[in-house]
Amino acid sequence: MESKFRRILRYFFSGMLFIVPVAVTVYVIYFSFSWLDNLLGIPYPGVGFVVIIAAITLFGYLTSNIVFQTFSNWFDHVMNRIPMVKLIYSSIKDLIGAFVGDKKKFSKPVLVLLNKENNLHQIGFVTQNDLSELGLKDMISVYLPHAYNFSGDHFVISKDRVTPLNISGPAAMKYVVSGGVSGFAKE
Repeated sequence: MESKFRRILRYFFSGMLFIVPVAVTVYVIYFSFSWLDNLLGIPYPGVGFVVIIAAITLFGYLTSNIVFQTFSNWFDHVMNRIPMVKLIYSSIKDLIGAFVGDKKKFSKPVLVLLNKENNLHQIGFVTQNDLSELGLKDMISVYLPHAYNFSGDHFVISKDRVTPLNISGPAAMKYVVSGGVSGFAKE
């Protein structure tokens, strides 16, 4: 009787392992589409998502155009002159630029020695190689993301405590954010 119960319990957990990620993914996508459709007042499901993607792509095309870059540079200049707006605008722009565009910052994964005595390491990303402007010639700036979270810690650390890793930035980020569960399999 006990082995049947354990087998049923194992089947239940196997089913959960399949169903829960699928259900949560479908729910998040459905909720996102519905929210965008409601935000834009579009009665057809999914059209709001297409409109947003098309608008972002159009702005991306325009910002690549030299004529629009003049306007974009002027707009950046104006936004960076308004005291509170500057802080929010430049921080968000830099954060998004760290993930996409020509100035990606999370492309250099490293292993950081945090505690030599206990041989404690953490995977992070070099965000600045040169801190000589701060008088820190042998130091670099490293971002250490948290697992299962959209946050992390920023450290200024000695270069000799950092070892470059031979993996891609996205694979390292996925590994860290998943708490080490995802592994480094190529996608």
